[in-house]
Amino acid sequence: MDEFEATRALGALAQPTRLAVFRLLVREGPAGLPAGEVAARLGVQPATLSFHLAQLERAGLLAARRQSRQILYAADFAAMGALVGFLLDDCCHGHPEVCAGLDAAEERAGRAAAKVEV
Repeated sequence: MDEFEATRALGALAQPTRLAVFRLLVREGPAGLPAGEVAARLGVQPATLSFHLAQLERAGLLAARRQSRQILYAADFAAMGALVGFLLDDCCHGHPEVCAGLDAAEERAGRAAAKVEV
């Protein structure tokens, strides 16, 4: 991931509704959810949700696929991993004490990614 892509992804997540949508879809895993279900769970109007889904998709954080008459949205776990990797690339150079707590987070992220790949 380059700086432009990271800025675009972080900008998309810097809005409360979009962050809530993304977190919900991460919890749901690769199966994703139909837009109507996302709207219902988050209490967001469908037109508003459509705007936010488009922003997240444009930022490369979501994948959409048609299933029958519905469009399912799912988090793009590869993009999420690339974003986290980008943020951690320059972390702690020369100051390992700053990153002491990141090992557990990195391990958790690895376990979550392994579950998704199964």
